[in-house]
Amino acid sequence: MGEIIGNPVSGFTFVDALDISIVAFIIYKILEFIKETRAQQLVRGLVVLIGIFFISDLLNFYVLNWVLKSTMTIGIFVLVVLFQPELRRGLEYMGRSGIVRNSFRNIDKEHAKEVVNVFIRTVEKFSQSKTGALIVIERQTSLNDIVETGTVVDSETSVEMLGNLFYEGAPLHDGAVIVRGDRIYAAGCVLPLTQNKQLSKDLGTRHRAGIGITERSDAISIIVSEETGIISIAEDGMLQRFLDQKALEKKLLSIYVPVQKERFQIFTNWLGGRRNDK
Repeated sequence: MGEIIGNPVSGFTFVDALDISIVAFIIYKILEFIKETRAQQLVRGLVVLIGIFFISDLLNFYVLNWVLKSTMTIGIFVLVVLFQPELRRGLEYMGRSGIVRNSFRNIDKEHAKEVVNVFIRTVEKFSQSKTGALIVIERQTSLNDIVETGTVVDSETSVEMLGNLFYEGAPLHDGAVIVRGDRIYAAGCVLPLTQNKQLSKDLGTRHRAGIGITERSDAISIIVSEETGIISIAEDGMLQRFLDQKALEKKLLSIYVPVQKERFQIFTNWLGGRRNDK
């Protein structure tokens, strides 16, 4: 008995451990990805069907087992149809580069803070006047397909420009503004609506569009309610409401002035200092 137990252990190598770790990591990331999404309910239903299949085989329910086995032959195509939004989002997630887009990397820290300050002052102004607004900040995933639904503006980011675009009488005020780096790139854009059925009925089209674009990309949406003036942020398909100025500033600074950039700048300054000492 000791030899039977000992042999698998003695044959266990570093490659086996690495193999198991990779599989475990992939399973973990998949579970993390589908958590709190529509796919979570679909996976539960799939697990139930698989459980019924094994139980029917164990209890010799031949007809039920045959039906389930026949269904599984076309199950892969059914899964592709059911999980199409999640599969697309997952592939986009894997295809993203770990390097920050050039539009952010070329912005120095002081200018980035100025851009963030513009957003804060604009959103606060919209909130007080109850001006509906939807601002989408592009990150690593390109939003060129969304830009094509609107009008290219390509202007500097300013309170006055954003105010004119979302002014109720303006021709582009109903659509979303796409921000690329430190510039307002497009306005009047049409965004995909979220299909999340668990959202509150109080949320209108503007909020559902703001959430929808974050389900299909890594963009972040800033939403101002036209009815209440409430400020919200959507990211990764999740909506955070009732934001104040400090919370909004913290979130925007994490995008425009990431920690990695600050650390790199500190390292560069330290390295330059050492060279000067020499």
